[in-house]
Amino acid sequence: MESAQQQRRGGGGLVSLSPSQTPRSNDKSVRDLRSADSNSSSKQDKGVNVQVILRCRPLSEDETRIHTPVVISCNESRREVCAVQNIANKQIDRTFLFDKVFGPSSQQKELFDLAVSPIVNEVLEGYNCTIFAYGQTGTGKTYTMEGGARKKNGEFPSDAGVIPRSVKQIFDILEAQNAEYSMKVTFLELYNEEITDLLAPEETMKFVDDKSKKPIALMEDGKGGVFVRGLEEEIVTTANEIYKILEKGSAKRRTAETLLNKQSSRSHSIFSITIHIKECTPEGEEMIKCGKLNLVDLAGSENISRSGAREGRAREAGEINKSLLTLGRVINALVEHSGHVPYRDSKLTRLLRDSLGGKTKTCIIATISPSIHCLEETLSTLDYAHRAKNIKNKPEINQKMMKSALIKDLYSEIDRLKQEVYSAREKNGIYIPRDRFLLEEAEKKAMAEKIERMELESESKEKQITELQELYNSQQLMTVDLSEKLEKKEKKLEETEIALFDLEDKHRQANATIKEKEFLISNLLKSGELEVAWATCLVCFF
Repeated sequence: MESAQQQRRGGGGLVSLSPSQTPRSNDKSVRDLRSADSNSSSKQDKGVNVQVILRCRPLSEDETRIHTPVVISCNESRREVCAVQNIANKQIDRTFLFDKVFGPSSQQKELFDLAVSPIVNEVLEGYNCTIFAYGQTGTGKTYTMEGGARKKNGEFPSDAGVIPRSVKQIFDILEAQNAEYSMKVTFLELYNEEITDLLAPEETMKFVDDKSKKPIALMEDGKGGVFVRGLEEEIVTTANEIYKILEKGSAKRRTAETLLNKQSSRSHSIFSITIHIKECTPEGEEMIKCGKLNLVDLAGSENISRSGAREGRAREAGEINKSLLTLGRVINALVEHSGHVPYRDSKLTRLLRDSLGGKTKTCIIATISPSIHCLEETLSTLDYAHRAKNIKNKPEINQKMMKSALIKDLYSEIDRLKQEVYSAREKNGIYIPRDRFLLEEAEKKAMAEKIERMELESESKEKQITELQELYNSQQLMTVDLSEKLEKKEKKLEETEIALFDLEDKHRQANATIKEKEFLISNLLKSGELEVAWATCLVCFF
């Protein structure tokens, strides 16, 4: 019984992949199955809007004590948020509509069950999903994502946030399904545009601020996405292990007290859970499906003069505002379908690239304050969140792989890494195995030959284009010449037709004159014959 339980919790020969790796296989049947799954999924989920949830925190004790005016009202049933603003002694109400709205009295469990729980289920179906909190500092982003600390007796706290509740739901479902699975987590922090691994060993963390230490690199994966090279991955088998990792990582996060928040997050954090689940096809083949859940807690935007930030804290706030400003520009570019989306202007937007306008199902939890003192930042958050509703992602279910093909790929990967380690140890530097070097040289040579061949073809095509252009130009000149000749002939023909019309008119007039003269002549002849007759009669008479 115990071994069976261990098998369900990550044993059973189930192997794990890095969250940044994509399974590879040379098996044609596997590729066909992948293609079929991908096509059906993309057709079904093509063009899904980013889900935007609005949460308004209650007034703090200090705000309640000084009777701070409330300028935000939430209508949860109609999913509306109304902001009251006075401009030039005139009250202006602005109303915003969201996918879901949670007012100041909402509970953690209510928000999770209604908004987040369905997204966690999608992860277990094989999708990549992202949930991140966005808003001004002191509006409850970290509370919403992490919630209260676990009690000493291990009880699950009632104010637990999205992250611990998501972990609990994942393990509850996997245990209920009696599924074989493997799970890995990563936890990173983005502080002043530098990435820190919150799961790195303590001796590594001591030198995190050392200028001579090479920072963790953010790399392109060649498929439009990014991954963090060298990020520590922890294999987990129980929910309690993840809770301990969360506590350990959260304790390393940079926080500070400001006038707006007693424990303000000074960095962005991304906690990722990657799950590989074994399932069997109707034909009895073992398949591996993979889902990934990214849980992001952003640092809050802040007004430096109001937060009281000085020197280092002011620089932190500046970097935070800069990255969030870039995030806002990315949202605007995606909504307006701009030709250029400035993902690369900030590491935060590079990390969230697939979550905004990519293949990930994304949920944004926008947090605001009801206080009149935060109205400007609140309206900014509402504007950005409302615009983000119009972003369309195209979620695709992750490709499934046969277990045997996956294991074969992993063994090949292990052999390659062993060879690289051996080569690096043998020489005073970093080397690669001879076989791989020869293979890459052959690929370079083939690529160079292909480039040369394409350049020759390009020159041939350009020559043909030049000849065709010359032929076209000569034809154009000939056409112009013939057009001029045709125009002259048409003009001459028109003049000839006019002259013909004149001759025909003169001919008609001449015929009429001739007929008149013939008539006169005939009349004269008749009168002459009559006179001759009279003369003859007179001669005879006399």
